[in-house]
Amino acid sequence: MMADEQALQSPRDFEALRAMIVERRDSLPKRLAQVAVYALDNPDEIAFGTAASIAQSAIVQPSTLVRFAQAFGYQGFSELQEVFRSRLRERVLSYDERLQRMHQHGIATSKSSLVLDGFLEAAQRSVSDFRDKINLDTLERAVDTLSAADTIYLIGLRRSFPITSYMGYAMGKLGIRNILIDAVAGMGAEQASFVTARDAVLAVSFTPYASETVSLTNAAGARGAKIVSITDSVFSPIASPADVLIEIVEANFEGFRSMTATLALAMSLAVAVAGRRRED
Repeated sequence: MMADEQALQSPRDFEALRAMIVERRDSLPKRLAQVAVYALDNPDEIAFGTAASIAQSAIVQPSTLVRFAQAFGYQGFSELQEVFRSRLRERVLSYDERLQRMHQHGIATSKSSLVLDGFLEAAQRSVSDFRDKINLDTLERAVDTLSAADTIYLIGLRRSFPITSYMGYAMGKLGIRNILIDAVAGMGAEQASFVTARDAVLAVSFTPYASETVSLTNAAGARGAKIVSITDSVFSPIASPADVLIEIVEANFEGFRSMTATLALAMSLAVAVAGRRRED
């Protein structure tokens, strides 16, 4: 009976589990809190690592992982792992799978008006949700951090590149010194090698996270640069090195995620930084 009650109380949904870990991590016993921090920073390792490899990386005993899982209502660690794995299965679809899903749901991709309507509806949901959830104090701290920097390095590769490339354009027009990391010819590390403690990095990455964005962001943080991260989860690998974290989850249309709210945020940051510098 006790096990049944535990199972009923354990989150079956990844977002619910994430919220519970974030809410309780500061009140957990020392070793369990250590696992919580590791889980928040390394969700993919929790999803696919072995108990032994995870315990070694988190610097705890394997039995601690079992106690951590039980603290959140699971019978064992493998049951908790399955929730982490479901996150990746639910959120990362290939483009062929996304098109197939549209056909399964009766949406003919040849009907342009239906496709446009779907993307417009997703864009509206993205903007509405972000408007409701944005912490304005966090936004102000991001503007403060970027305004104080000698140079702003813009790091966002793969699907995040349209965001950082727009910001590079806008900041250039607004007279804000910036360097856009585009990693052309594999030169991303060289482009970011001049980062100093007087600079700031604006890093953008969403699931599945671009590995080069992660490595360049961590390297910049190690050099003392301030980090402003725009990402979709506190589990994101660019969340842990961030001095300021802005979490934004875009709505999707049949697996194709909108970028509308993120672009609005990017435009806001560029203009607000320019305005702050003129005031100063």
